[in-house]
Amino acid sequence: MSLEVIGNSRDVAARAAELIAAVLRRRGPRRLVLASGKTVVPIYDALASLHRLGRAPFRRAETFNLDELRLPPDDPASFRAFMERRLFSRVDLPPERIHFLRGDAADPERECRRYERELARAGPPHLALAGIGVNGHVAYLEPGRALAPRSARVRLSASTRRGLAADGVKPVPREALTMGIESILSAREILLVATGRAKARAVSAALQGPVTPRCPASYLSLHPALTVILDHSAAALL
Repeated sequence: MSLEVIGNSRDVAARAAELIAAVLRRRGPRRLVLASGKTVVPIYDALASLHRLGRAPFRRAETFNLDELRLPPDDPASFRAFMERRLFSRVDLPPERIHFLRGDAADPERECRRYERELARAGPPHLALAGIGVNGHVAYLEPGRALAPRSARVRLSASTRRGLAADGVKPVPREALTMGIESILSAREILLVATGRAKARAVSAALQGPVTPRCPASYLSLHPALTVILDHSAAALL
């Protein structure tokens, strides 16, 4: 594990964007797994700025998002719409190389199997960007007795739903579709980012506690190429 504790959320975003841009500049196609949510907004802002400077080329990239709420993709509260606003419309990523779980699929289990086939056809992602929830969730893998190994339909916890409500998602869906833990760990590199004191307990459990489905993000510590970037507030309990 590579752990970096730096300044504030703006510094974390700038550093994370630089690392992602470095992957995009490598030769050949680049496959990325991307996250949604408040933590990554400044990262995508920084990436868009790097893109304008010619330092973050997306034209050879292919993206898969970690999760999607049980909403139509054109719903303003969907993660597909979030990604379009925050990143996709600001870079030269070909639309046909954007992969997403369809939140309003009539058959969610079939949709998850379709997504896994797309992941398998593409091959292991070069980099997965992940955040961590206040309860230790990663993607929408919530704390419990076991984690879904592959993409699955999941029920959102009360704390996750409160967070979505605070972000302005109304009404808040009770379910989501999410990439599974084995799918996430298949990435060649993982970049875990957290900011703010509210994440400190979850970060401590993920990095210092036992690997347990009670803290899904703890499984990321098993990865041989994990980079963790935190601000001082998120690292307060390390």
